[in-house]
Amino acid sequence: MPSEIVQSPWQTVAILIGRLIFAAVFVMAVTFKFIDMGATAGYIAAAGFPFPLFLAWCAALLEVVLVLCFLTGAFFSQAALVAAAYVLFLAFAFHGPSHWAGNQAEFGFFVDHFTFLAGLLFAAVHGPGRVLTWKPVSAS
Repeated sequence: MPSEIVQSPWQTVAILIGRLIFAAVFVMAVTFKFIDMGATAGYIAAAGFPFPLFLAWCAALLEVVLVLCFLTGAFFSQAALVAAAYVLFLAFAFHGPSHWAGNQAEFGFFVDHFTFLAGLLFAAVHGPGRVLTWKPVSAS
């Protein structure tokens, strides 16, 4: 029988707040997409990607799934890894070195993605915590 790891109340609260922050970031992102999917598609097209409306919808659906995983804890570590890859892609595709000469603020946006990436990787390793976490029913 595996030993139970005891979490202090502050650790439980910190994990839950972290999960809420992850979810909130993606809720905001998907909300802007649903408000104006055409603008999102235009932004994707401006970055040089084909099929921008299709990719905008794919991004929105991915973000909805990530929100559900972060809020419920279901497939949390896997979702955090997918989100990490997504955030890394977004950093380079939309704020990477080719954007810095035209707008130095883009470098800041680029770096911000890496702080978020670090949190997602940490979360992927440590999981969703023990509270408010969906756990699949085992067949034992």
